[in-house]
Amino acid sequence: MSRIGRMPIDVPAGVTVKLDGPVITVKGPKGELTRTLHQDMKVTVQDNVITVERPTEEKNHRALHGLTRALVANMVQGVTEGFKKELEIVGVGYRAQMKGAKLALTLGFSHPLELDPPAGISVECPSATQIVVSGINKEHVGEFAAKIRGYRLPEPYKGKGIRYAGEHVRRKAGKAGTKK
Repeated sequence: MSRIGRMPIDVPAGVTVKLDGPVITVKGPKGELTRTLHQDMKVTVQDNVITVERPTEEKNHRALHGLTRALVANMVQGVTEGFKKELEIVGVGYRAQMKGAKLALTLGFSHPLELDPPAGISVECPSATQIVVSGINKEHVGEFAAKIRGYRLPEPYKGKGIRYAGEHVRRKAGKAGTKK
């Protein structure tokens, strides 16, 4: 039995869960999320508890069991608490700022980058070297944060670039220099 898949999901007060065949809709104080789940997985809602069951012990069903439970749990957490990713910018002259709803990044290119956050995602810049991406959909938050980080990945020699908050970048030694 899947250790993750067999755990029940508690539905907090103020959250409504609606099942319509393989489509699950979770509505809470922060918004509403809808997802189509795999048709083999059996999802039930009773007494403010969501359970996910699998039909057989096939490898595919065992994999889908934990995945389905994690997706539903992330939906419930997203509409109640939301998700956020924090990014740090390291490097001389590298900075971020908000221009209206757009995120403007100065990363050493010949031009500043201006990014429009997708719908449902909010971006904040508490300082010139910090970016906070938040929203109710965990996938979209992570994807947009990874897109921002992808413009200047942290490099191993000087450590410059955009990294997740708390991310450790393994440093390398530079050129050794030669003696004549």
